[in-house]
Amino acid sequence: QVQLVESGGGLVQAGGSLRLSCAVPGSIFSINAMGWYRQAPGKQRELVARINSGGSTNYADSVKGRFTISRLNAKNTVSLQMNSLKPEDTGIYYCNTFPLRQRYWGQGTQVTVSS
Repeated sequence: QVQLVESGGGLVQAGGSLRLSCAVPGSIFSINAMGWYRQAPGKQRELVARINSGGSTNYADSVKGRFTISRLNAKNTVSLQMNSLKPEDTGIYYCNTFPLRQRYWGQGTQVTVSS
C-alpha cells in the first residue's frame, strides 16, 4: 500500500498561519491532480483544496481567500499555505489524489486552532 506523508501541522492561535506539506511518490504525483482533505472532530472528511497537473486550483468556500494550494514538481510535493486560521479549521489534514483513492491515505497531520 502506497502512503502519502503529510507534515507541518501544529497548534496555532486564531488568525495565525501554518504551512502543510505532503511528499508524494513520483509515479503518483506526475499524473494526478492532488488535493488536501480535512476531517474535523465528529465530521466527515472533506476536500478543502485541489490542484491539477497544470496548476489550476479550486477551493472549498470555507477556505477560499485564506488557503493556497501549490505543487512543486521538482520535489513531488504538494503544499497548503493556511492563513487567517479559524477554530473551525481544526482537524486532521490529509493529502490524496483528486479524485481520492482509498489506498493512498496516510496518517495525516493534526491542525489545532485555538480561539
